[in-house]
Amino acid sequence: MMARAPKPSPQAVGKKVPLTGPVEDYLKAIYAIGRGTGPAATNEIAQRLALAPASVSGMVRRLADQGLLAYERYHGVKLTETGRLAALRTLRRHRVIEAYLSRALGYQWDRVHDEAERLEHAASDELVDRMAAMIGEPDVDPHGAPIPTREGAVDETEYTSLADLAAGTTGVVVRVTDEDPQMLRYLGEMSIRPGTRLTVRKRAPFDGPITLTIGKHEFSIGPALAGRVLIAPARDRGVKRR
Repeated sequence: MMARAPKPSPQAVGKKVPLTGPVEDYLKAIYAIGRGTGPAATNEIAQRLALAPASVSGMVRRLADQGLLAYERYHGVKLTETGRLAALRTLRRHRVIEAYLSRALGYQWDRVHDEAERLEHAASDELVDRMAAMIGEPDVDPHGAPIPTREGAVDETEYTSLADLAAGTTGVVVRVTDEDPQMLRYLGEMSIRPGTRLTVRKRAPFDGPITLTIGKHEFSIGPALAGRVLIAPARDRGVKRR
């Protein structure tokens, strides 16, 4: 069964405070690190945003003062309900823009992330809703990441990475990390994209290559790259072909 985030309260849904682009980037990064509801350490945030830890510490304090973050001693920071909803609104804008660029404008999947990064802070919620309606209200972006609803609900099902799949296992690709265009192009050349059915034929020892079959073709992929690909069991009928 799909794991879904708790539905935000009506008060939180209605509280839409205008935020700056950098603040939205922080909230989005903390959401990604904490997998939605978990804590994020200052060093993790700094690494993800390519900023100095001291700068991050200052911003974290300001966001906590604004009620967007809650600090847990020895554990880092967590998004409050208001902060979580703000992060999901930013993710919705980003992923809808990616889907629109891909479906309506014909952008390749390796080009949409950077464009969406530039546009996500400028696009209004109304514009994003119109984009989503124009392309049929997609559930996922071109890389398989779930698109939050207008109300802040999002599918947070956790999947196994290709790197952890045992030899002899067949699965379906559900999501691929989207930050690296070269990586996406390389995976695309092997047809490793959401909806692809594949089988792990063998795994070399000592972090050696993983041999896959996709259709009638055989490929080898390193464990590090395989870790960027999320897989659902082929028997899972909840997996949608995309």
